[in-house]
Parts: sequence; C-alpha cells; structure tokens
Amino acid sequence: MNFPAHPHYDAVMKVLPEFEKQTGIKVEVDQLQYLAMRQKQTLELTKKKGDYDLIAYVVFSKADYVSAVQIEPLARFFMNPKLSDPNYDADDLIDGYVQNIGVAGGKKGYLPGPTGALFGIPFGSETSVLGYRKDIFDKHGLKVPETYEELLETTCKIQELEPGMVGLATRGKSGHQISHAYLLHLAPLGGRIFDDEWNPTINSPEGIKAAEALKRILECGPEGGTSFGLSEAKNAFLQGKAAMYLDTTIVAGEVNDPEKSKIVGKVGWAKHPVGVRRASQTGGFGLAIPKNAQNKEAAFLLMQWLTSKEADKMIALAGGNPSRFSTHKDPDVVAKFPQMEIFGEALKDADPDWRPIIPVWGQINTELGTNLSKAMTGEITIKEALDRTNNTAKSIMEKAGYYTYQ
Repeated sequence: MNFPAHPHYDAVMKVLPEFEKQTGIKVEVDQLQYLAMRQKQTLELTKKKGDYDLIAYVVFSKADYVSAVQIEPLARFFMNPKLSDPNYDADDLIDGYVQNIGVAGGKKGYLPGPTGALFGIPFGSETSVLGYRKDIFDKHGLKVPETYEELLETTCKIQELEPGMVGLATRGKSGHQISHAYLLHLAPLGGRIFDDEWNPTINSPEGIKAAEALKRILECGPEGGTSFGLSEAKNAFLQGKAAMYLDTTIVAGEVNDPEKSKIVGKVGWAKHPVGVRRASQTGGFGLAIPKNAQNKEAAFLLMQWLTSKEADKMIALAGGNPSRFSTHKDPDVVAKFPQMEIFGEALKDADPDWRPIIPVWGQINTELGTNLSKAMTGEITIKEALDRTNNTAKSIMEKAGYYTYQ
C-alpha cells in the first residue's frame, strides 16, 4: 500500500494489525510525504505490474487517474458476494466526500449522475469549520458568527477589543494557498468557477464578493498574512495570535496538544458561516485499487474493512478523520473528541462542487492564485485580477476541448 504521511494515516497504522489478525492478510505500507507520494504513484501506475495493491490519493489526482485508466472502477468488487460485506452500509458514508473524492464520469465528469461510477472511497477526508476562542468571545460578550456579515464584522472587531490579537487567521500566500482561501468563501457566497456550459464565472458579482471578503479578512488578520500558507495560518491560531480559524478540520488534532498549542481547552467549534447558502469545503484523500495491482481482491477487502463502521470508529478513536456520519455521533468518539459532533453537522453541508476536479484545473488554479495575490497586496484591483483569470481560464478550457459541442 502507498499512504501519505498524514495524521489520519498515522492513526490507521495503529489499527492495521487488527485487520491482519481478522483476515490473515499481511499488509506492507510505504508511507510518504503526500507530494512525494504522488510522484511515486505517477511512476508506479504506468508499470505493467505495480508494486502497490492499494493507494491513497489526494482528491486532485482523481481526474488524472481516471482519465489515464489507472485505477479500477469498484462496482465489480461490490457485486461479488464473496468479497462484499452485506453490512457495509454505504448510505452511512458522508455523501459529500463520496461525490467529491470517489465518483467520476457523471455530471461535469467529476460528480455523480447517470453516467457516473465509483472509483474510490473517501478516507482521510476534511471539511471546513470555524474554530473560535471561547474565552475571548465570552470575555467580550461576542456572538459566534453564523453569517458572513457577522464573520467579517467580528473579524475586524477583535483587534480593537483584544490588543495583540487579530480576528481570523487565513491562507494568503500566492498560488494554491490563496486560491484555496478564496474558494472557501466563493461557494457560500453563491459563486462557482464555471456555469453549466463550462463558461468561467470567476469574475461574477459573487466571485468579486468572495475576493472582497478575503481581502477584508487579510486586512484584519495577522501581520504578513499575504505570505501565509496553511501551516502559518494554523499556527497563528494555535499560538493564540488570532481569535478565529476557518479552514480544514485537520487543526482539531493539534488544538489540545500542549506541545503544539497555547490554546488548550479554550477552543469552540461552529459550522462554516452561511452566505447565500451553506457550503463547507470537501477534500482530502481517498482509497483506490490500481489497474496494475497484483492482489486486487485482497486490496478490496482491506479498503472495505478500513472504511467499515468498525474500523472507522477505531481510527477515529486513534485520532483519524471519520468517513461516516455514524462515527461522528458515536458516544465513545464524542466523549473523547467532542468536536466530532459539530463536525458531523458541518458535513451535512459539505459541497462536492466547491472546486472543479478536472485535468486542467491546475493551470487555472495557478493563474487564479497569482492574480489574487496581486489584488490582495494592491498591485491590481480585485476586478482586474478576476477578469484576467476568467479570460485565461476561457482560453485553457477552449484549448482542452470543453466547447467542442457548443
């Protein structure tokens, strides 16, 4: 197997001996930093006979692996009565994760629909939540933001009420990081990257509103925020320099770790604020069986077991990210990690289409991140940044053949 070096997969390593004990199947894991993992997979998946029977893949890779016919559709495994567990209960899997990470070939090519098929199972997935300092909010009688208007107002109020602290730590670094931050706000505020005919709508009024929200958050955020990636934004919150955090749930595993956090016991959690709709992010990792795997049935058994109710709970208790709604409500899990209950509620709003998963997205994302960075530092206006991105995106989509049938 090929797994990323990631807190969820560290938890998985603790429970793998139970699978070996139950099945007698020996499991060997090659665990790599996730960018190195992708590079290794790029080589492995082109071999006639691969060394990996099961891989974890980051969601960006779904379109590439399916398009290149490098991973197996899973229907035939679930149809096999000798392999398929009748108690698997796929309806309990978080549907936003399944759509975003596991399905291809349907609506838009990367979402469910009559022509869609399942290629992977979400495993180590994440959504966006709002973390906030309970002590600071209680001290000043602040309401936890429910709407974007409340979020932006509170963000800029914090530095007036609490000297030495800013409102919300966010990503702002040029490229993927600032693009990710922008997309966090785009879907809730009513925007999309494309319309239903693949015309870019990045410079729509909703797109402009999302960029304006991000700029305000950065202006009321930590000094140097336009150079922050996920680690810097997360650490600003963990070190007590920001009163709020709005990003991936991965931070929850560090909040109460005294070796990483100065805010142990001081954090509350809430759903991603609503704009014109609820729309928290979806992303992270999934599990897939390579086309060139040499032990596909054993790989499916492991995939099925790892994402079963039994193992999902075990992994959650070991510090991993649950893939099932039932695990988020499990009394034992909630007793150990109270935030899981609100995370489960947030996942009901998980938006599988908050970011397009198409082969050319990397090019568009780079352009978006570069132009947004210039807008956030005042080099160009927000409208100019989004107009430039929209024009470039249109050219990229045209060259890729998205308008062939128009």
